[in-house]
Amino acid sequence: MPRIWIDADATPKKVKELLFRAAQRRRVPMTFVANQYLTVPRFPTIKIHVVPQGLDKADDYIAEQAQEGDLVITADVPLAARCVEKEAMVISPRGRLFDSNNIAASLSVRNFNEELRNAGVVTGGPSSITPKDIQSFANALDRWIQGRRSAQ
Repeated sequence: MPRIWIDADATPKKVKELLFRAAQRRRVPMTFVANQYLTVPRFPTIKIHVVPQGLDKADDYIAEQAQEGDLVITADVPLAARCVEKEAMVISPRGRLFDSNNIAASLSVRNFNEELRNAGVVTGGPSSITPKDIQSFANALDRWIQGRRSAQ
């Protein structure tokens, strides 16, 4: 059965709240992966997996576990690439879809920005999440849930 894998350390609170509601109302199985314990509602469809401290431990776990048809929620482009390769659907907490059509370009932009930062150029961080971003995420989540229901 397809499930949702959440890169939980960097997922905004409002996105987590949407996921909690989906777990409760739609009975969608999901696993929050983080390097520290998270407080989540006690629903039978929600699991928490705490990974050891360390660089990319949560990403590695998600990439190992995600399967074709699963949904992965992450803003981490290298993790998204690994999951797209496994034919999982990947969306960012802002509702951006990562797929085989755009992941190479997304990786290139990410790598270029990292090179700039490593060279000392201040590139700034991402802007604050907006209500429009939350709505885009909710729409993408709903599309995946509807597609999952249609396939059953």
